[in-house]
Amino acid sequence: MSEKKDKRSLEENFDYLETNLKKMEDDSLPLEEAFELYQQSMKLLKECNDEIDRVEKKVLLLRDNGETDEFSE
Repeated sequence: MSEKKDKRSLEENFDYLETNLKKMEDDSLPLEEAFELYQQSMKLLKECNDEIDRVEKKVLLLRDNGETDEFSE
């Protein structure tokens, strides 16, 4: 069994978050379902944050002379 899981894109995760938010705004949603959606959303937010951090670390800065350097803080 492969340890690599199918990863959704950042945009797909944002779409899932938006869908979950709309569902949670429904006053008729049972508390248990709302809490489950909340937990899923928190996991998605962590995945989004991790992906953004990963991408930020790969950002390349272009020097005046055309050379590139790895992004550093």
